[in-house]
Amino acid sequence: MGGSPGKPAKRRWWASGILVLLAIGAVLLLREDRVPSGNTVGLEPQDEVFSRYAGSESCRECHPAIQEAWSVSNHGLAERLPRPDLDRAAFADRPAFVHGGIETRPRAEGENLRIETPGYGNRNRPHDVVRVIGHEPLRQFLVGGEGGRLQAVDAAYDPEEKDWFSVHGDEDRRAGEWGHWTGRGMNWNSMCAACHNTRLRKNYDPEQDIYRTAMAEMSVGCESCHGPMKDHVAWYRKHPDAEEPDRHRLAPGRMLETCASCHSRRSELTGDFRPGEPYDDHHFLVVPDESDLYHADGQVRGENYVYTSFLGSRMHAAGVHCMDCHEPHSTRTILPGNQLCMRCHNGSRPDSPRIDPVAHSRHAPESAGNQCVNCHMPRTTYMQRHPRRDHGFSIPDPLLTRELGIPNACNRCHQDRSTDWAVAATEAWYGERMERYSRERARWIAGGRRGAASAREPLLGMLKGSETPHWKASAARLLSAFLDDAEVRRELVRALSHTNALVRSHAALSLGPLASGGHPGIEEALEERLDDPRRSVRIQAAWALRAREDLPEPAGGDLDLYLRHNSDQPTGQMQLGALALARGRNEEALEHYRRASEWDPGSPPIRHELAIVHSRMGDHREALEQLQEACRLDPQEAEYRFKLALAWNDLGDTDRTIESLEKAVELDSGHSRAWYNLGLARSGKGDAEGAMDALKRGESASPRDPDIPYAMATILHGMGLHSEARAAAARAAGLGHGAATRLLEMLSRSP
Repeated sequence: MGGSPGKPAKRRWWASGILVLLAIGAVLLLREDRVPSGNTVGLEPQDEVFSRYAGSESCRECHPAIQEAWSVSNHGLAERLPRPDLDRAAFADRPAFVHGGIETRPRAEGENLRIETPGYGNRNRPHDVVRVIGHEPLRQFLVGGEGGRLQAVDAAYDPEEKDWFSVHGDEDRRAGEWGHWTGRGMNWNSMCAACHNTRLRKNYDPEQDIYRTAMAEMSVGCESCHGPMKDHVAWYRKHPDAEEPDRHRLAPGRMLETCASCHSRRSELTGDFRPGEPYDDHHFLVVPDESDLYHADGQVRGENYVYTSFLGSRMHAAGVHCMDCHEPHSTRTILPGNQLCMRCHNGSRPDSPRIDPVAHSRHAPESAGNQCVNCHMPRTTYMQRHPRRDHGFSIPDPLLTRELGIPNACNRCHQDRSTDWAVAATEAWYGERMERYSRERARWIAGGRRGAASAREPLLGMLKGSETPHWKASAARLLSAFLDDAEVRRELVRALSHTNALVRSHAALSLGPLASGGHPGIEEALEERLDDPRRSVRIQAAWALRAREDLPEPAGGDLDLYLRHNSDQPTGQMQLGALALARGRNEEALEHYRRASEWDPGSPPIRHELAIVHSRMGDHREALEQLQEACRLDPQEAEYRFKLALAWNDLGDTDRTIESLEKAVELDSGHSRAWYNLGLARSGKGDAEGAMDALKRGESASPRDPDIPYAMATILHGMGLHSEARAAAARAAGLGHGAATRLLEMLSRSP
């Protein structure tokens, strides 16, 4: 089964080459009497690592005020044991509540806190709360599972409103689903623990499918940000009045990356980040790409945890860092309201424009519309009760709402007014100033997501020009839709040598499909990155070259550690399957894909990938059944209909092939490969006019695909339309189609 070279591939999370593990805001540690402690192969021994940690309580001796501020903060209370003073009121004398058709009842029985809700096998029974994660604005509760697992119950408590709710709202999730609270999507060991604790080791055993998770300290302790401090504490206890000679502080950039190790949407590469080490050695950052995680202007859409948005902001470009606005130990902002922004925008800094909030906002001084953050850091609410501000510091642009559906802060507040009203207001107030570069960039990114030919040139300009690394990385990802263009390939290869690892790694990811050969210089350029100074780049290069059994060190070991670390999730099993498939081990690949499907039976992308494996192994009937299930689970996805058509074609059913292709192009009129195959199928049925109509639509969608005009030339030749056939063959030959060149020579001799 082939891809769709004339159309930007809808690269789902399973096929991107790097997995994104979502933090869900829930945590817990297994009890020592259930599973013995362990160590992750490839990392420094766990006992040696943990022995360097002193614990947050030791900091109180010298830093009592700081320790006190931390102890009641969201970091200090990120994960803890149940406490009567904080939790009993949430459980005592509470009625049941209904969410998504499910009834849940919190109960306090003596010293025990229990949540009675349908769990494993959908059996309704009480579950003992063993740990609490989160503090404000919501708290989740963890219960024990098999094999060292801890699971985050979807029933959560709002301490401000003093009521219970489900973090999934009214969704009716059931046991057996990946996202049910008993499933792997709500598993603390994999999804939550790393960011709610200090120096965590997940310690997943893939052979037994169990965890031996451990950490240096429960919750986000002092050493989560400062690194292991046991030697520091010992030195000061011995020399209380002296200055430690080797004391050092993290540079601002490394401090930012320490915050980012949790406050970002990313893949974990090692599961063993230490403050002061480069972010790119332990994580692969998600940037605005062809997915819908971010809006085209960079505003958050999915749950993205701040860092990527901030990297793309003018604030970051100007040198602003987290601690310029946030007090690190309480995590609160250092000044209230507009006072915080006016520290820089009051004319005291030559690189910051002076702003009068009232004159700038056109709103009354005490109004919500006069607050800088409400316009430039709009809130999006996650988990039903957690409003988070967008740190992209974007400019409200209602015109982009009208053109591209991107939300704007004006209509977020004025929900009773239309987008046209907001467009008229901003144009009247700000005029030509609204025609800014960020507006154009959003249009280019939106075009790149559609695979629009008009986006190619500006995206190349972003990659080659003076954009920040964040936006260059986005351009590199979106340019993967244009890999048939020699200049695009050349600039992506050049980006492999960029000074910033984020750009290099995303360029390597985009070039991955071309690593198997046929494009001079690309495989060699990726080979050079196998020895890159940053692990994220080495892993992407190794993944691109994964068909090789003998990947050199350190890249080979890096890739192996990464794959093992993430093998406890369906996406990790998908990648192990893709690795085996690339190396010709089809049975092993099938085993991994089947396991992924068992862990997430409701995932249409997994069914799609399973079908590809079955098709490659010659089991076309099973491939068909998997694709039918993918279409049932996601009836609006054109790619599944396209692959279903190919499966019907493999089984010799032309009528159903045509039916499925027609449904595919109905769902996505820009799916050029579906149009191409529809043209061939109609031609095979003797419908030359219908075939030409489909091929014309395909050529319009993908004018650089030489297969389409070549097919047109052969059909036109069969119809006796030699002049039209020569024109089509010339277009295909001009795009490098060898057979078209020979056909054109033959047609040139025809009358």
